[in-house]
Amino acid sequence: MQLLHVDAGLAVVNKPSGLLSVPGRQESDCAWARLREILPDALVVHRLDMATSGLLLFARGPEMQRALSLDFAERRVEKRYVARVQGRLDGPRDEWAEIDLPLIADWPNRPRQKVDHAQGKPSRTRWRVLDHEGDSTRLELEPVTGRSHQLRVHLQALGHPILGDSLYGGAPAPRLMLHACALALPTHGLALDCPADF
Repeated sequence: MQLLHVDAGLAVVNKPSGLLSVPGRQESDCAWARLREILPDALVVHRLDMATSGLLLFARGPEMQRALSLDFAERRVEKRYVARVQGRLDGPRDEWAEIDLPLIADWPNRPRQKVDHAQGKPSRTRWRVLDHEGDSTRLELEPVTGRSHQLRVHLQALGHPILGDSLYGGAPAPRLMLHACALALPTHGLALDCPADF
């Protein structure tokens, strides 16, 4: 895990794929625990799925945790991801397309989520094509909402699951090909980029 930014109020790390963001039921090793060895006042603000890599933000102290949590709740945080998906997905390069499908927990199959037009919560993802490589497509993604597994379920619903996503039907890959590559906090004057390695 790489510490990319630290100041008096917050810290940002590059979380590797395969590392939990916070402790799990049977696993205490996580990005938060590792960061607290360096910054004991670090507190959780948001999470990335264990299989997702990239930029993960932590607050330093409860006051900043409240402020950053409010920024997330009021959608003042800009996040971008890169994903490599199955198949050739033709779409815009210079402008964004949007997936607008409501999501809900798939309780009998937890932790899976699913599209549910009757009871799902509003969920929106913006996307555009970066390039094609063989029978896969590299996308830039912007989650407008922040539902659990949102990007993964939305891409599955398009018929183009993320490579390495065994939970949602993605073709085998060395890892889940999903990386949080950009994070901007305009209210705090912070903007970071962290390119994907795939």
